[in-house]
Amino acid sequence: MSPIKDHPLRYPMANELHARPFPIVAAPSKAAYLALKPASNAAGRDREADRLHLIALLDRFGAQHPQPDATHYSGQIGKYMLKWESHTEFVTYTVFGDGNAQRPFDSKTFDVFPQDWLDDAPGVRITSALIRVETAEGDDGILGKVVDWFVPESLAVSRVLDDGLVVAGDFRIDVAGHMRFAVFARPETGPQRTGRVVQRLCEIETYKAMSMLGLAMARDLGPKMGAIDQRLTAMLADMTGADARPETVLYELLTASAELENIVAQTSFRFGATGAYETIVNQRIGVLREDRFAGRQTFGEFMMRRFDPAMRTVTSTQDRLHAMSNRAQRASDLLRTRVDVERSAQNQDLLTSMDRRADLQLRLQKTVEGLSVVAISYYAVNLVLYVLGPLEKLYDVPKVMMGAIATPLVLLAVWMMVQRIHKKMH
Repeated sequence: MSPIKDHPLRYPMANELHARPFPIVAAPSKAAYLALKPASNAAGRDREADRLHLIALLDRFGAQHPQPDATHYSGQIGKYMLKWESHTEFVTYTVFGDGNAQRPFDSKTFDVFPQDWLDDAPGVRITSALIRVETAEGDDGILGKVVDWFVPESLAVSRVLDDGLVVAGDFRIDVAGHMRFAVFARPETGPQRTGRVVQRLCEIETYKAMSMLGLAMARDLGPKMGAIDQRLTAMLADMTGADARPETVLYELLTASAELENIVAQTSFRFGATGAYETIVNQRIGVLREDRFAGRQTFGEFMMRRFDPAMRTVTSTQDRLHAMSNRAQRASDLLRTRVDVERSAQNQDLLTSMDRRADLQLRLQKTVEGLSVVAISYYAVNLVLYVLGPLEKLYDVPKVMMGAIATPLVLLAVWMMVQRIHKKMH
């Protein structure tokens, strides 16, 4: 029996589900995380430049290179384990090291990324983080540490994965320019589970930062949308005025509609990506299965209070933009209908005037035809009388009598001739 022929993408797509395994992180340990993206056109960036930048880092440690066109890589660089991933708009670097520095969140951990290498990056930093992983048999001492390490006002701390770990962070940038997260793993929690939690924290921070780009765009659009909205309101008011010129108002409406459509086209990707990133943030928090720790707010509550309002602003801006575009389009359609109706009325008046002129021309033509019959008949009668002149002497027929007899006959003949010509013309 011959084997079944596989789709050419069957194996690549199946392997894609297993291509990015979670890191294995054993407590105590530390991690440094970096996410880079181009300042503009991140989705259309040169992916090969990202790979070459990764290779430049690997060459400093004599590490093995990734495969051509690779979108992920894991390998040892010196005493650290590196995990690299390429995403739609950004690339991420995460290094994991055993043990903890004596000073919590020591920025020297980030020195694994050389400064000159960072300067040559084909993009800018969207976020970076330092992560400290400790072992904690119980809850004693955890609250004191996180209150000391983080800003209490913004502190979010919770039990995750059925109290297998405790995670904490304040989502603030420290003096070294990094976010900070603390992970306290129970002794029975395996390194695979700890690695998944660390990965989730990095994803939450990255997708949160990417989502906030939509808020920045929404704020920038506010004044421009307000100005266009005022123009639309004024134009709609002009539509109801008796002195308004529909053609002028229609041109202004079409101009405003084109501006709105241009804004929609320029913002659709960012607003769409913001919605997708927001969903990922909430999903990543959901899989942590949080429980409250010492009465403090959880990560989910932090996002509900600080992150969700920003995302609602983006959503409302997007909705307002589409509503304005639809309003301008409806107004343009209404005004275009009004212009068409007015033109139809003008055309009707023109046709009526043409009908009147045609009727007058027809009457004039009939009058001219009548006069033509009389004139032709007059000359024809004279010619007939000249022809019949000899009869006056031969048969003693008076000229008046001959004229009386010839005139009706000539008129009838001329009239029939004119009607025949008229029928041939039509």
